[in-house]
Amino acid sequence: MAQRPIWRGHLRLALVSCPIALYSANHDRGSLHFNLINPDTGNRIRMVTQDAETGAELSRRDLVKGYEFKKDTYLIVTDEDFDSARVESSSTIKIDKFVDAGDIDPIYFDSSYYLAPDGDSGSDVYVVLRDAIAATGKVALSRVVVARRERAIALMPMGRGLVVHTLHEDRDLNDSAELFSDLPAGKPDADMVKLAKQLIERQVGDYDAADVEDRYETRLRDVIDAKLKGEGIEPEADEDDDRGNVVDLMAALRQSLGEKAAPAKKPAAKTTEKKAVKKPARKRA
Repeated sequence: MAQRPIWRGHLRLALVSCPIALYSANHDRGSLHFNLINPDTGNRIRMVTQDAETGAELSRRDLVKGYEFKKDTYLIVTDEDFDSARVESSSTIKIDKFVDAGDIDPIYFDSSYYLAPDGDSGSDVYVVLRDAIAATGKVALSRVVVARRERAIALMPMGRGLVVHTLHEDRDLNDSAELFSDLPAGKPDADMVKLAKQLIERQVGDYDAADVEDRYETRLRDVIDAKLKGEGIEPEADEDDDRGNVVDLMAALRQSLGEKAAPAKKPAAKTTEKKAVKKPARKRA
């Protein structure tokens, strides 16, 4: 079944534009879902929506949204209120500026979407913009309104097309300064860094989709299949790392590279300085 776009409009750079559509880049792959069960009856339980104070059971379709402006006191917000706050929903993704790809830390990336031509009429413009952006190594910044919410987006080439990543704001991210504040200042030992780089270079390879397989879910499926067949499956042994163990980092790096640890330097031997003995003068005959 063909994918359905979540948004349709135009991509515009200055006076150049083409019709485009946004498609979700990911989908529900049929992940395992579980229901809460009453173990005494084997039946599913039913979640009941009820008034927190009176306990009266309510229908979700009759509920409204409220903003808690002080403890246990709520301001009712209607659909009209949400509509009045809505940003003008433009049907155009207008490129505001271009930045270097390395200027956006990956931590700012949120959801991903494919941006594809909407029909054949603008395909020639689309491929020109795609190749021009790819040639510069830049990322285009713009905004799009989806489901009432305006999101900042980064637009970049991907294979034969373009992909859009919605971007987090700074206020969406937790501050990392406190977490890293106790790290030692200055540069680490140059020889250790060199050995670590050699270790990294030994493990360089090509990216494969299997590298990001959810191994826990794969294992859990095996457990469920075995249980349905009345069989068992042995749990894998955990690797128990000793977090309190103080490791000789240089020795560990050398051992990882298959080198022998450098022999400990022997303390320099103490030398005793001999005093010159003055010989008695010979007597003349």
